[in-house]
Amino acid sequence: MSNKNDDTDAQSQRDIVITRVLKAPRELVFQAWTDPKHLAQWWGPKGFTTRVIEMDLRPGGKWRYVMTGPDGREYPVKGVFREIVPFYKIVTTDEFDEGFEKVVNVDLPKEMVITVIFEDLDGNTKLTLQIIHESIEDRRKHEQMGVIEGWNSTFDCLDEFLAKA
Repeated sequence: MSNKNDDTDAQSQRDIVITRVLKAPRELVFQAWTDPKHLAQWWGPKGFTTRVIEMDLRPGGKWRYVMTGPDGREYPVKGVFREIVPFYKIVTTDEFDEGFEKVVNVDLPKEMVITVIFEDLDGNTKLTLQIIHESIEDRRKHEQMGVIEGWNSTFDCLDEFLAKA
């Protein structure tokens, strides 16, 4: 029989957590994250563009984006929103959509669960992104794909967008 600490340790080994303080109020950061017009202006690593194909911002609602790299290759991703707490939290699945495997020659990790927390920090926003993988192996695959660098570059783009908003 496992105890709660064992379960917590096992999950933490499947997690990637990235935290960033953004120089913008929480409401604006949440809006940038949830409004397709804004999202398309910053989502993805530096040099990428993003088309929002679908965004049904409610529990059970689906989202689909296609990121296009500087070389023109397209990276389709999708998910289903599980929980939305306006201006505070978004929980969604995240997975590589059909066709993603054609642009990267790696064994892709399976569906992940992403939680984004937006916290007020003296007029700024502390954003915490948690990615929970199905297994430690999937976390490793995702890390080898450059997920941490990719998200940090994406947050740099978000910072630039917010500075102009």
